[in-house]
Amino acid sequence: MGSSTGRRREGGSDVCNHGCGTVFSITAGGVLTKLHIFDGTDGFSPEAGLIQGTDGKFYGTTYYGGANGVCDHGCGTVFSITAGGVLTTLHSFDFTDGAGPFAGLIQGTNGKFYGTTQNGGASGNCTNGCGTVFSITADGTLTTLHSFDGTDGSYPYAGLIQGTNGKFYGTAYEGGANGDGTVFSITAGGTLTTLHSFDGADGQYPYAGLIQGTDGEFYGTTQLGGASGNCTDGCGTVFTVTAGGTLATLHSFDFTDGAESTAGLVQGTNGTFYGTAYEGGANNDGTVFSLSVGLGPFVETNPAAAKVAANVGILGTNLTGATTVTFNGTSAPNFEVQSNSLILAQVPTGATSGTVQVQLPGGTLSSNLPFIVLK
Repeated sequence: MGSSTGRRREGGSDVCNHGCGTVFSITAGGVLTKLHIFDGTDGFSPEAGLIQGTDGKFYGTTYYGGANGVCDHGCGTVFSITAGGVLTTLHSFDFTDGAGPFAGLIQGTNGKFYGTTQNGGASGNCTNGCGTVFSITADGTLTTLHSFDGTDGSYPYAGLIQGTNGKFYGTAYEGGANGDGTVFSITAGGTLTTLHSFDGADGQYPYAGLIQGTDGEFYGTTQLGGASGNCTDGCGTVFTVTAGGTLATLHSFDFTDGAESTAGLVQGTNGTFYGTAYEGGANNDGTVFSLSVGLGPFVETNPAAAKVAANVGILGTNLTGATTVTFNGTSAPNFEVQSNSLILAQVPTGATSGTVQVQLPGGTLSSNLPFIVLK
């Protein structure tokens, strides 16, 4: 098996207080290799995880550090790093184009990377700037797509996701019409639409980002707010919102079942959503919860993009007995059912980007996202 790559927000160099952070790889057997030690000038405090780009490099952000001294400790960076540990600082934020990227990046279908900064930007309506949405190319060309001004949201802690319609979706922790946070969409060209402004009763302070369910709707959580009076400012909610901005509160926590859900949701391949609450529950130490809205099972590919002839994992439930695997209609002659929840398949010659399907005795399971065939 290969190794996994991650980051640590402190430690490493003693230039920063408690260290500036590191990037590391670790094998399945537990052998850890430090790939890079940040020194402040190339970044400080990598809060978010890494993603692997389609070029094989890893991409990430640091909350502080970089070449600009406009912010205390620096305004943060975007970087790439090879599997061998060669780090390149792609961009140092200077506050006017953002500051404090708290979340990680995603790679859009156009090959660019997209992210948010918690602070900075062109608006002076927030003390430290209201935050931004940006894109950046693999060679470091950054574009500020939007500067929040408070009325359309402020302080986007979470990162973005790209919907199946090509737009990007996210949350802002505060701001909006009621000051309680927003859900927004933004095009690759930078046109932002506020889909919903929370009002406390339907949630307050969405700290985490969104996921898109297999029904096409977006799902998320709010830290506070909701219908329960068991918490001073509400115990938080789980919500769904359509691409057009129609929001429904699926659940209001009441402390007995959890409170302050600051993490996002995941959708299991059985169709059910899963998440955590920071506080509450029987022991007031937080909870793990599931929530079903009646969505059916599906399969998920890992990775989500690969070249022809590459081996791809297909995750699901009750996969034993699979008879056919297709990549956008092209049959994969080489696949093997590894377990009840995993199939390994080779991307077949002639495959194009699109839905992966697995034929089972009881029916056909489709992938939740299109699989991208790389050239």
